[in-house]
Amino acid sequence: MNKANHISPRRIRALIIKEFFQIIRDPISLALATIFPLFLLFMYGYGISLDVNKLNVGLVLQDKSESIDSFVSCLENSNYFSFKTSSEPKTFYKPLTNSEIDAIIWIPPYFSQYFDKSLSSKYDNSAPIFVVTDGSSPNTASFAQNYISGLWQNWLEQFSLNTAIAQPTKITVSSRFWFNEDMDSHFFLVPGSIAIIMTLIGTLLTALMIAREWERGTMEALMATPVTMKEILLSKLIPYFFLGMFSMTICTIFGHYLFDVPFRGSFFALCLITFFFLLVALATGLLISSVSKDQFTASQISIISAFLPAFMLSGFIFEISSMPLPIRILTQLLPARYFVSSLQTLFLTGDVWPLIWKSSGILSLFAIFFFVLIGFTSKKGLE
Repeated sequence: MNKANHISPRRIRALIIKEFFQIIRDPISLALATIFPLFLLFMYGYGISLDVNKLNVGLVLQDKSESIDSFVSCLENSNYFSFKTSSEPKTFYKPLTNSEIDAIIWIPPYFSQYFDKSLSSKYDNSAPIFVVTDGSSPNTASFAQNYISGLWQNWLEQFSLNTAIAQPTKITVSSRFWFNEDMDSHFFLVPGSIAIIMTLIGTLLTALMIAREWERGTMEALMATPVTMKEILLSKLIPYFFLGMFSMTICTIFGHYLFDVPFRGSFFALCLITFFFLLVALATGLLISSVSKDQFTASQISIISAFLPAFMLSGFIFEISSMPLPIRILTQLLPARYFVSSLQTLFLTGDVWPLIWKSSGILSLFAIFFFVLIGFTSKKGLE
């Protein structure tokens, strides 16, 4: 066997020990592996939310009746609304334009007339309430409309029970939400953010550390030793793999206990899917470090090629199903997409093994592809 291509376990062990000591002695590496993931987790967990917990509403009352007073009391007791009252709708036009309020609930002067008719009519149970929202903020407008509509329906049912007045028979839809009963957006944002953090840790940390060795000249000194390129790559891969698993463990613990996100899967399934994804992320970092030998270039390539696509196209925030067809096809080539869906499933649903095995298989193909590229691009030499 050619000794130049022979992989020596002794040399690999020595290189791994050297790498571990280098990581421990380097505060930047430790910060990127421990403090940086927690900072991102806090930022994503507390800073990003798709829920609207409090809507500022302008209530226009142009009619007076006992039923209207009951509806206003229902608004006051709701946790979703904070409102001011006026008899003129023009009072709230400027606050709505300036985004000081989220919606206007307008009860017109003829509301009681229509509502009383609806109680005595067998077919007509409609009474007009106008809801005005700011369409420049579609999500908030949709939330406001849905919340107000739901509150009105709940009040109408309660009013019928309290007054013993039978409403005309109608079909109602009773919704049940599985796995995320309260529809808390943090329940799927936190697992998705862990995938984004692992993308940064695996790709950015590896690329930066190796690029810094090129800048400091320690890589040239390593090239002058008898170690092979395979041994160098393995010695870089193994320590940072364990560092990534350590960061994953920290993020999982904080995500579960700090943000109260349930973890319904198994630790084995979590380690399995993380193993394959870290291989892809670390291989991406190694590939970047093989074409860029300074930290600035390595960081820019890592952010553009790994972080931004993972953040925008993995399903972390934006639903893939709502994207145009060409973009949906493009997401198939993004490893973070499979990791995000797997983590969200493990946290909220449990061990859905068909999905876990499929994602693991696809990620393993990505890893093989990147390692083959590294084999072609990484040669032992100073050029």
